[in-house]
Amino acid sequence: MARTSDAARAATTTLHGAARAVPTKLHGAAQAVRRAAEHPGRERDLAAQALKAAFAAWLSWAIVGWWLHAPMAFVAPWVAILLVESTVYQSVAHALQQLAAIAAGTIMATELVLLMHNRMGAMGLVLPLVVLLSSWWRLGRQGIYTATGALFVLTDTHVGWTTSGARIAEAAFGATVGIAVNALIRPPVYLRDARASLRAAARETAEILEQPAGRLVDGQWDEDGAKAWHQQALRIQHRVEECRSAVGWSRESLWGNVRRRALEPSSPAGDDEDALVVLEYAAVHTAELTRTLVEAAAADRQSRWAGLPLIHGYADFLAQAARVMRLSGQSDAERDDDEALRQAAREMRATVDGLRRQMLDTVLGEPELGEPEEASAYGALLLQAQRLAWHLDAAAREDSARGQV
Repeated sequence: MARTSDAARAATTTLHGAARAVPTKLHGAAQAVRRAAEHPGRERDLAAQALKAAFAAWLSWAIVGWWLHAPMAFVAPWVAILLVESTVYQSVAHALQQLAAIAAGTIMATELVLLMHNRMGAMGLVLPLVVLLSSWWRLGRQGIYTATGALFVLTDTHVGWTTSGARIAEAAFGATVGIAVNALIRPPVYLRDARASLRAAARETAEILEQPAGRLVDGQWDEDGAKAWHQQALRIQHRVEECRSAVGWSRESLWGNVRRRALEPSSPAGDDEDALVVLEYAAVHTAELTRTLVEAAAADRQSRWAGLPLIHGYADFLAQAARVMRLSGQSDAERDDDEALRQAAREMRATVDGLRRQMLDTVLGEPELGEPEEASAYGALLLQAQRLAWHLDAAAREDSARGQV
């Protein structure tokens, strides 16, 4: 009885939790609809793709089923709705794979049924073969339609080459309609998503660089803080992977896209690639910088480092690198001109040059830095600073050069 009561209370709690979540879910859905109606974004893109898929299926059925009265008319809208893909390139590539899979399964099943005159026996032979064929890497995710094509034949009461040929032809027609609708009616473009990801990652990198900039100078720096900075820097590398995926989608969405000519003058294809390369370098070097700080964060070292001229200069470099990252992550509308970016990059390089000149004098002139461990820690910091500064400065100059063209 006690167990029954506990189970009832748990079920009641679950139902109450689900009931409380419903208004939140409805509010989120309403907000998504509002965003889709008000301005361009992911929600509007998804709504457009859904409407296009529905239209492709309707058009296929209207021609093949309503007008031509084809015997297997349902195949055409089924294939059409599946091939309104995320990009035009994927629509074409997946159409070829899907048609090959459907044709292979259909032909194999038809041949065996006609030879054996026994659908149950043919099913026992052909299904293992088509399931194995569906895992062939050249068919990709469309390989499952090998088994689907075979099942359409095996479960049909009338098996013949005419029926099977009509099924393949209707699949080809549905694929043609799906590709045409996706390519000609508001073909999807993901430039906006890629740039939003790149800017967000640049801002996060700037925030990570800013945090140790102030803490190094005031001496409020410990091993736990350095480890937290390093963990944040490692998360940036995951964001870079997301950006790489977004840039890949952006590039692929322009292949075979009729809107490409209108988009390329204001959105050169190489800009996002260049920004991604710079962000990759920044993420790697930021992780190495923070790792060096973790290794150098012995319990008795922070207060001593805080009073050294080199640490003050290094903190200035981190703040300036953060400013360059933040400015490079801004859109043209957010940034009035490129002079602020160029000036920030020049100041950062000047600081690094000063750190390099101070390095030898500081290590030799400070008795507490006479240990090889201390000197190697400073050397690692300076090396990473030079690499990061070089890449950020090069990116700033390229950005400015593009803005002047």
